[in-house]
Amino acid sequence: MNGEDSAAPKAVTPFLAGVDGCPGGWVVVLIAASNTSAAPIVRRVTAFADILAFPEQPTLIAVDMPIGLPERIGVGGRGCDVAARVVLGARQSSLFAVPARAAVMATDYLEACRLAALHSEPPRKVSKQCFNLFPKIREIDALMTPELQLRVRECHPEVAFWALNGGRPIELPKKVKSRPHPPGLELRRALLETAGMPISAILTQAAGLRGFGLDDVMDAAACAWAARAIAAGNGRCFPEAPLRDGRGLSMAIWTG
Repeated sequence: MNGEDSAAPKAVTPFLAGVDGCPGGWVVVLIAASNTSAAPIVRRVTAFADILAFPEQPTLIAVDMPIGLPERIGVGGRGCDVAARVVLGARQSSLFAVPARAAVMATDYLEACRLAALHSEPPRKVSKQCFNLFPKIREIDALMTPELQLRVRECHPEVAFWALNGGRPIELPKKVKSRPHPPGLELRRALLETAGMPISAILTQAAGLRGFGLDDVMDAAACAWAARAIAAGNGRCFPEAPLRDGRGLSMAIWTG
């Protein structure tokens, strides 16, 4: 038997993914499932389905986008939105109240507002900022099944940074008047670095790509950290006992 035949098969490094929406697509941070020397990978893709087909085959994907849409909405949105918002302090406004399924499926803003009010108690319309997320929510919803949700989890970066900060809200914003806020971004970078995330290598890779901002890649990195914690069995779910929507999808926000 020659050396080639007797060589042991090369070990495959399991990867995890953190994903954040960006203009025209998604920014993805891929990291090794454990703290190894495997280099992180940063990509920008047009379709979420592309992530599912990556050659690295990420075993768990944490995405900053709502998964699970109820038929009716109460005060504050879904139960997971209400539960997670409690811990965010000054960053509560970063977690939108997701409206009912009928509203999210509407492609016209006025119609979305009408349907949102019709399916909420008390009646509540939709902010324009939330409406602009609907195409991405619909994109994920079209792919999602209860089985796939074992691999794809909803995450929220500010909830992840709350966990990284020892269960304390982050007081500094990432943006001020829609512009990057360096002190807030630097604080988040330091938290990721302390947690063992290869944030310097991630940001170096991201600098060579276009189509997203520094805050987008920082959020994707936070989601990747959450994916690592969840995959290791150290994840935390808001709420502890999530409800399911009419399609059987769990309405839960995950973090480490």
